[in-house]
Amino acid sequence: MSVKLLDNKAFYGYRVRRTVAGELYQEYFSLKKDGKRLEGRAQKAIEKQAMERDQELEAQQKRFLEETKEERCFKPDGSVRGISYLLKTEKSGNLTPIFQVGVASKVEKKTVCTSFSLNAHGSDEAWHRAVEAYAKHKTIHKNSKLYQRLLGAKPKVAS
Repeated sequence: MSVKLLDNKAFYGYRVRRTVAGELYQEYFSLKKDGKRLEGRAQKAIEKQAMERDQELEAQQKRFLEETKEERCFKPDGSVRGISYLLKTEKSGNLTPIFQVGVASKVEKKTVCTSFSLNAHGSDEAWHRAVEAYAKHKTIHKNSKLYQRLLGAKPKVAS
């Protein structure tokens, strides 16, 4: 929720703030009329207006994110944004090739990072597991075209 009650010398009321499609929407709903603070029903009515506006903006935000989901998954070069091919240095000094997944998880509501070793799983299976983890956290269905496109975006790696 992006509704905040502001109570300071400059303003008393609700501020609604959300970013939709890269544009910041910030709107104010005053709880003062004729220099006096509103109370009771009048205050509740203004709060309801602010909440309704926030819900409108939230719906626009969700619609935009859903419509642009596919393009936000890929970098301009066609690689997957959030899955990297790395050479991890082990404590022994050996280099282990991995696919590392680092994404903002919609499921866990936090950033998650996990990796899959090419030595342990093989290149194709490690990529498949990385895409599976990515799709889980980005709520992409396995039977979708986007999931198939992700699987097909495997980078060229040294064998």
